[in-house]
Parts: sequence; structure tokens; C-alpha cells
Amino acid sequence: MALSHTILAVLANSPCSGYDIGKRFEEGVSCFWKASQQQIYRELGKMEKQGLAHPEIIPQDGKPDKKIYHITPEGKAELLHWFAEPSEPTPIREDLLVKVLAGSHVPIEMLRQEVLSRRQLHEQKLKHYLEKEQLFLTLPQTEDSSERPICLQGEFRYLTLRRGIRYEQNWIEWCDEVLAFLSEKENESKINSKFKIINSKF
Repeated sequence: MALSHTILAVLANSPCSGYDIGKRFEEGVSCFWKASQQQIYRELGKMEKQGLAHPEIIPQDGKPDKKIYHITPEGKAELLHWFAEPSEPTPIREDLLVKVLAGSHVPIEMLRQEVLSRRQLHEQKLKHYLEKEQLFLTLPQTEDSSERPICLQGEFRYLTLRRGIRYEQNWIEWCDEVLAFLSEKENESKINSKFKIINSKF
């Protein structure tokens, strides 16, 4: 999957400026795709050359002209072509798992602090996503989608939000599992140390 496909998916919902696409990435798809504003503008330039998106120039007083990008028929065809391809799981490159793998070679407290720190990050993201979910669930379902916050337009976007929620919940559960394991190992170590001290006296 390329960045262009995510942009096409956003443009398929409604025309957007590069800035607006960045906001939608930040507020709507951040739980499964990350891109900086610079990357988005660079990709839009490529997509324009490829005929996948077409800019509408909006003059602004005292400001540079604004470009509102529309998905083209070629862009819709590319999105459909990509959609027809089977999706594959994203390869995992997770440094925390490598640290856990090496956990037997470092002090338990070092690993505990690392896991606690990561758990806190996932708690913060989960709180953010749950707030978005609550906002979506409290909005009248008959309300025009254009009136909803950008990050929560449509039920399909809500499904992606639910995946983000479950992703963060799973991470928190796993961190708790690791922390419980580390506590057990620490207790075992203390017990073994006591036995060694007792045996040494005899």
C-alpha cells in the first residue's frame, strides 16, 4: 500500500486541500497510517502528474492561491485496482519486543520501566480514541455527515477507529502480562537469594 492510496481514499469522500488532508490524517486515520504534511504535499504533486488528482485553484486575497484537490476518474480507477489486490499484514519492526527478547540479560527494573513507559503511551492513545468514539456515538445518526468532525465522518471510518481502540487495548493487556511476569521473576529471584544465604550458613 502506498501513501497515494490513503490520499485517494480521503479524496474519494470529498475534495480537500493538502492542509485538510493532513488534518484528516491526524484526526481520522492516525490509528493506522502516519504521514507528515511535507510527505502529503510531495505525494499530491506526484499524483497530479500521474493524473490521479486534479487541483482546483481558489484565489485568496493577500494569500497564495489555494489548491483543492479532486479525485479524477483515473484516480478512482487506481483506487479500485488497488482495492482488488489482497491485503497483507504489515511487517512488524518493534524495538520493545527486541528488548523483551533480551530481557534475561538486563536488570529486571530496567525492562519494567521500559514496559511501564510504553504502557502509558498506549493508555494515552486509547483515551484519545475512546473520546472520539464517545463523540461519534453521541451524535444524532440522522445528522448530515458534513456536520460531523472530520475524524468521525461515516460508519466505515468508525470501524477503523474501533480497530485503533482494540490495538491499544491489546498492547496494554500485553504490557500488563509482561509486568506480571517480571514481578514473578523478581519474587523468584528473592526467594532463591534467601535460600542461598540460608544454605551458606550451614
